Amino acid sequence: MDPTLAATLTGWRRHLHAHPGLTLHEGETAAFVAARLREMGVSEIAEGVGGHGVVATLRRGGNRSVGLRGDMDALPIAEQNDDVPWRSTVPGVMHACGHDGHTAALLGAAKLLLDDASWSGTVHLVFQPAEEGGGGAKRMVAEGLFARFPMERIFGWHNWPGLPAGTIAVHERAVMAAGCRFEVAFEGHASHAALPHLSRDPMVAAGHCIVALQSVVARNLDPLAGGVVSITVVQGGEAQNQIPHLVTLKGTARWLDAAAGRAIEEGVRRVAAGIAATFGVAAAVNWGPGVEVTANHPAERELAAEAAAAIGPLRRDVPPAMTGEDFSCFVAEIPGAFVWIGNGPAEGGRELHNARYDFNDAILPVASGFLAEVAKRALRAG
Repeated sequence: MDPTLAATLTGWRRHLHAHPGLTLHEGETAAFVAARLREMGVSEIAEGVGGHGVVATLRRGGNRSVGLRGDMDALPIAEQNDDVPWRSTVPGVMHACGHDGHTAALLGAAKLLLDDASWSGTVHLVFQPAEEGGGGAKRMVAEGLFARFPMERIFGWHNWPGLPAGTIAVHERAVMAAGCRFEVAFEGHASHAALPHLSRDPMVAAGHCIVALQSVVARNLDPLAGGVVSITVVQGGEAQNQIPHLVTLKGTARWLDAAAGRAIEEGVRRVAAGIAATFGVAAAVNWGPGVEVTANHPAERELAAEAAAAIGPLRRDVPPAMTGEDFSCFVAEIPGAFVWIGNGPAEGGRELHNARYDFNDAILPVASGFLAEVAKRALRAG
């Protein structure tokens, strides 16, 4: 990549990092994307697709088509990178997952494709909102993404801390897990904390539930099947001298095949009901819709591997992760593939969703180059 373009992409990425748009609030980011595309000379730009989504179209004859996707939203995390001038200026919000880099890289791919006369066909650049649990991909599909912007295949990527910077990992099938968010609410009877015999204590029930839920994966799933149940939020109580009437547990479940998902849901419901009966409280489980497994299609996987090998080091031995990704909604509709590009070492809190995470700008040329290369190969493929 031309050093001037690489420097421009770095500047764009750092601007996006400093001005993050929280999930479902990506309007400023979308406007920035559209403005940069217009500066490049892109004339077909659709805004407001599936919320704050932007779809830009590059046409150059031919009857083949392909989609490239980058996500745009940030997380409700207070940044701790006080030593960088591009730290978030939005209190409590930061790009802790690298979507600022994904957006900048897709802009870079647009520029590379515009400057390359070797391809023909149609490329749709999908800048997706609300990936972080906001259902952005599902909404784009529901609002007619593939009818409005027909594409034969779609490709995407995610930066990956812990994988050497610039290395591209292509998985055989499963890349990232299916999963959902869930809540378990225990309702009892409040009383003075010094008179517990007058209460039906939901706090005790919730505590037992947190421990017991760990048995769902350990004792209900095949040991060779992947599964995770994690409680991440506990809400309950107002005063230190009162036993509350309601305690709510919130968490996430992940799995790699449908049978494991069904077993996890059944296990969570059974454990919650049993503990509620034991402690004389009521339990209600709210099991969210979630996302499916992000899995590569065979032909698109091979196209991605060929493109990766042409751009940088290729790995095909990296196992899938239990993290979720709503790119799965796209590949459930049309063929596609999703790759990881190494972000470098994860030490010092540089892992995803950490308050000290930061995207590695040095991999922008690799990411933009991969996206442009896989698009060209897809347009040439049979």
